[in-house]
Amino acid sequence: MILELTKEQESFKSSVEQFARDVVALRAPAIDKSGEFPSDVIHAAAARGLLGVTIPTAWGGAGRDYVSYALALEAIAHASATVAVSLSVTNSLVAELIAYAGRESQRGRWLRRLATGDALGAFALSEPESGTDAANQQTRAVKTADGYRVTGRKVWVANAEEASVAVVFAATRPGLRGQGVTAFLVPMNTPGITRTARADSLGVRGLGCMDLDFDIRVEDDQVLGSVDRGFPLAMWALDGGRIAIAAQALGIGEAALDEAIAYAKRREQFGRPIAEYQAIQWMLADMATELAAARVLTLRAAAAKDTQEKCTVEAAMAKLAASEAAHRAADRAMQILASAGYRRGSVVERLFRDVRATEIYQGTSEAQRMIIAARILNNP
Repeated sequence: MILELTKEQESFKSSVEQFARDVVALRAPAIDKSGEFPSDVIHAAAARGLLGVTIPTAWGGAGRDYVSYALALEAIAHASATVAVSLSVTNSLVAELIAYAGRESQRGRWLRRLATGDALGAFALSEPESGTDAANQQTRAVKTADGYRVTGRKVWVANAEEASVAVVFAATRPGLRGQGVTAFLVPMNTPGITRTARADSLGVRGLGCMDLDFDIRVEDDQVLGSVDRGFPLAMWALDGGRIAIAAQALGIGEAALDEAIAYAKRREQFGRPIAEYQAIQWMLADMATELAAARVLTLRAAAAKDTQEKCTVEAAMAKLAASEAAHRAADRAMQILASAGYRRGSVVERLFRDVRATEIYQGTSEAQRMIIAARILNNP
């Protein structure tokens, strides 16, 4: 097994890290404080190909592999979790899905715009009664003469504040759960869409999350993939999305580790830096080791995304390991910094709030364990 990055991957990683330091990190505190969607940073990232990292160059993307994509998101998340998530929603959950399952007309209309930042995407799957049980879609799509009437409500739709297009999932055969769900490509200026701002969230503020109420008409050519086959598409997209969240978690965890190391070296107690105390050293050692192990699983999952038809278990393991390792890293960083980290506005305080979401969205840690357990029980 070769664990070294190629020269091209290393070069791309370095360029994204510089952008993250020079642009994203400078805006991160203000994004978190205001909760406003960071359009300026997203467009700056788009100019560097970071909205369509994995989209083929023929459709305006950068045409890079999934390992490069994971490395890029980790670097961005080290500076701002919000920016990393916004980029991944457009890339993993919308553009990749259109490239994978879209008709040529749908690719032609949306892919270049999404990859270049002319449009942002949203992924409308979650509902008030359908989170982990995503097959239980209550949004309905009823056939009409030339299309469908779609009615229902979606919640926690990231990017919805600024998105130009959403992938909307609705039941076309109610009662059949995952066997009767269809995906639709819906421009966000379609009459009959009502956007409602979400209540303020603990972390990852500025993500443009909104609830969407639909009473719209869509045409037959807005079906993404095949009728009644939308749920497998959602699960396919979430494989990539979970790898992206794993990378995001790693970035947050590494930022927490960096803050803890720097503080431990300069903070003195009883006449010497606290980094010289074994209790602190052990916390730092555990943080570094757990994040390094999670990175191997994340890069393994990213490589599998490029080479396998399905990478569901690999993605679940990566997200589970990275999100929980990053959560522990942020918690230990808070303990090491003590009151300096606990104060409102500190970097560690922001990381501590941001990281918690990585164990929830795109499938909770419990959901990832269910996926992994199902595989190992059926394939001992």
